[in-house]
Amino acid sequence: MIGAKLVALIHGLHFKNLRGDLLGGLTAAVVALPLALAFGNAALGPGGAIYGLYGAVVVGFLAALFGGTPSQVSGPTGPMSVTVAGVVASLAAVGVSRDLGAGEILPLVMAAVVVGGLFQILFGLLRLGKYITLVPYSVVSGFMSGIGVIILALQLGPLLGISTRGGVIESLTTLVNNFEPNGAAIAVAIMTLAIVFLTPRQISQWVPSPLLALLIVTPLSVIIFGDAALEAKGLAPLPRIGTIPEGGLALSMPNWNLHFPVIFKAGLVLAVLGAIDSLLTSLVADNISQTRHNSDRELIGQGIGNSVAGLLTGLPGAGATMRTVINIKSGGTTPISGMVHSIVLLLVLLGAGPLAAEIPTALLAGILIKVGLDIIDWGFLLRAHRLSIKTAAVMYGVLLMTVFWDLIWAVLVGVFIANMLTIDSITETQLEGMEADNPIENTNQATDVSLPLDEQELFDKCSGEVMLFRLRGPLSFGAAKGISERMMLIRNYKVLILDITDVPRLGVTATLAIEDMVQEAKSNDRKAFVAGATGKVSDRLAKFNVEGVVSTRKEALEAAVNHLVN
Repeated sequence: MIGAKLVALIHGLHFKNLRGDLLGGLTAAVVALPLALAFGNAALGPGGAIYGLYGAVVVGFLAALFGGTPSQVSGPTGPMSVTVAGVVASLAAVGVSRDLGAGEILPLVMAAVVVGGLFQILFGLLRLGKYITLVPYSVVSGFMSGIGVIILALQLGPLLGISTRGGVIESLTTLVNNFEPNGAAIAVAIMTLAIVFLTPRQISQWVPSPLLALLIVTPLSVIIFGDAALEAKGLAPLPRIGTIPEGGLALSMPNWNLHFPVIFKAGLVLAVLGAIDSLLTSLVADNISQTRHNSDRELIGQGIGNSVAGLLTGLPGAGATMRTVINIKSGGTTPISGMVHSIVLLLVLLGAGPLAAEIPTALLAGILIKVGLDIIDWGFLLRAHRLSIKTAAVMYGVLLMTVFWDLIWAVLVGVFIANMLTIDSITETQLEGMEADNPIENTNQATDVSLPLDEQELFDKCSGEVMLFRLRGPLSFGAAKGISERMMLIRNYKVLILDITDVPRLGVTATLAIEDMVQEAKSNDRKAFVAGATGKVSDRLAKFNVEGVVSTRKEALEAAVNHLVN
C-alpha cells in the first residue's frame, strides 16, 4: 500500500521544467552549504557543523518529495538551530554531558528531533495547517526578531574565539567571565564580516557572499593561522570545526529512554516552531510563484523529513525562506528543485568532508551574525510604536520573552494577548449600536438611529418608552459582556427591542447574553423583542428558545406600539 503511494507520488513529479529545477536546486545548494554548517555549529557546538549538513540533505529531499509547497527548499534554519541549542542546554541542566565525542548528548537530541517530526505529521493529519498560520504579525515579528537577537548573542563568543555554551544569559555570562579573545579568530571574523556585508551585488548574485567567505577565508586561515605558525608565536590555536565523522549518513537509533519529559517537550517545541517557520515560508513562496500550497501536506512532508533526519543524526529543518526565494528566482518551480538541492549537498558531503574540518568556527559565526541581523524585522521594529502602541507592546513583549524566557511560551502568550486585544477592538465595533441608538432621556427621539420614515413614525408613537439596541457584525463572546452590562437599563423602559438585522453570526456566549437580557425584561414586567434574525442566527435563537423573536425591526416597533396602547 505504502509502496503504491510512493510510486504514484514519484510519477506525479513534473519534469517539464527540468532545466529550471536543476538550476534552482544547484543555486539553493550553493547558498545552503555554509548556512547548514553554521547552523549545525550553532546548535550543537564544536563538532556539530556536519550534523547541520546531514539535516539539509535529509530534510531537504524528503520535505520536497512529500511536502505541499512545490518550490520550497527546506533545511536547518535559525529558529530550529536556536531551539536545538536550547534542547542541549536543557539536557545539560539534568546532568547530560554536552561533549559530542562522548556519544551521550547526540542520541538524546536526535530523539527530540524524531518526536518533533512525528508531531508535525500528526498536525498535518489533524489538518491543523490553516490554524498554525493564523498568528498575528506582531507576534511573528517579535518572535523572528527575538530569534535574530539570540543568534547574535550566541555567536559573540565564537566570533572572538571564546568557547560559550547554553542560552543567552549563560553564554553572555561565560563570555564576560572568560574574556580572553583569540586574535586569529578576530582576524578571521573581520575578514568574514567584510565579505558577507561588502560583497558587491554583481558578484553575490552569482556567488552568494556566505559561500564566497567560506571559499576565501578557510584557505587563508590555514595558510596564515595554521596551528604550527600560531604555536611558534606562542599564540592559542584557532578554533575549527574539527574532525568530520567518517562514513557520512548512517542509521543511528536515538535514545529516548532517559529524560523523556525533556525530550517530549523539546520535540513539541521543534514541531510547533518548525510548522510556523515552514508555513510562513510557504506563504512567501505562494506570493512569488503565484501558486497555492497545501498546508497539511507540507506539515506531513516536513514531519517525515525531520523524523528520518533524527534517525540519521541530522539537524531538524524547516522551510528556509532565503533558499526558497533563491530557488524560485533561479527557475525552480517543482519539488525536483528541492531534491536536486539535497543531492548536490550529499555529493559535497561525500567529497569534501576532510576539507570542511579546517573551517574556522569564527568564520561560521561571522556568517550567522549576518543571518541574525537579516532575521530581525528592522522595518517593523523601528516604526511599530508609531503605528500602534498596543501592537508595539505585543511585538516587543514577544521579542523579550523569546530571548530571555522560552520560545514556545513567547508565541503562546503573544498570540493570547494579541487575540484579546483584537477581540476587545472588535467588541467595541459590535456594540457601537448599543451606545448610539439609546433614546435620549425624557425625549421620544433616538440618537442617530437613522430609521426609515415609516419606522421613525412608529418609534415616535412610543413616547420614549422603547429602548432600541442595534447590534452589528458577528457577535462573539466579547460582545456578551457589553450586552450584560446594559441589562439594568431595561428597567427604565417598558419595551426592549434588540435589532440584530446586521448580525451574520451569533456566538453561544452572546446568545446566552441576549437570552438573559430578554429574561431580565420579562422578570421586570417589560416586553422584549429580538428583530431581524435570519439564517443561522435565527436557528441559533430557536435552539435556545429565546422568546419575542420577530422577523423585522418594523414588526417589533408595531408590536411595541400595540403593547403600549393596550
